[in-house]
Amino acid sequence: MDNNCIFCQIMAGKVAASVVYEDEVCKAFMDIQPVTTGHVLVVPKQHAVGLADLPESTGGHLFQVGQRVAAALRASSLGVEGINFFLADGEVAFQTVFHLHLHVIPRYTDDGFGLKFGPNYRKLPQRSVLDETAEILRYSLR
Repeated sequence: MDNNCIFCQIMAGKVAASVVYEDEVCKAFMDIQPVTTGHVLVVPKQHAVGLADLPESTGGHLFQVGQRVAAALRASSLGVEGINFFLADGEVAFQTVFHLHLHVIPRYTDDGFGLKFGPNYRKLPQRSVLDETAEILRYSLR
């Protein structure tokens, strides 16, 4: 446990949280700065700064719990119309709390939340560039 980590403190019961779900691997609780009403965080109990620090089985479990939370949000009386999952891995990816966590963000018409794509988003790369990038990734997967 990292004593400076707010999520570690929540896991240890030292900081209050509005818990939605808990098992031996993770805890899901309401975000205190919600993007929209019903915004839930799914957090592994094991401290992991980023994806590279997380066992694959734990990562898979977080998404399974996220799916269950998403289904509960849709079944609730909150009027949820859609769901976004968001996971930031690294500061440049907008990670601000360095204990990996999955955001389950309910979406509503005109909720004001959105994603901004870069200026080159609509420029389709050449197949040769995609093939070269795929080869780099295949090599790195070995």
